[in-house]
Amino acid sequence: MKTKNMTAEQISANRKSRKAAFGSFVGAVVDWYDFLLYGITAALVFNTQFFPNTSPTIGTLAAFATFGVGFLFRPLGGIVFGHFGDKLGRKRMLVITVMMMGVSTALIGLLPTYASIGWYAPLALVVLRALQGFAVGGEWVGRR
Repeated sequence: MKTKNMTAEQISANRKSRKAAFGSFVGAVVDWYDFLLYGITAALVFNTQFFPNTSPTIGTLAAFATFGVGFLFRPLGGIVFGHFGDKLGRKRMLVITVMMMGVSTALIGLLPTYASIGWYAPLALVVLRALQGFAVGGEWVGRR
């Protein structure tokens, strides 16, 4: 792109577009990395830590079902945050969804196991996965 023929406003807008595109890219990479890590830990760890009273096969299926909850809540997050993004501003909604994603991810990392709190552990895991999916759906809308 030739910068000789561009005005200062065009150059500034071009830089802002690049910065926004890079931010979107980084956010998407982090989101998908989180989902990748969850998929790996669901297969290796969550089946025994959150569903120990079931057979290994059922525990693994239950762990992957909690993985799927995140995907089920994405469209709902897109609808809700898309609506509020149009009313209150997309940047504000994007900040809220990024914070929601970060907090829910951190809480999953700090979640006690079934041995500590019983059935509240898998229940909390499902709720936090739903929040993650809800946030990712809102992030996709806020990035556009």
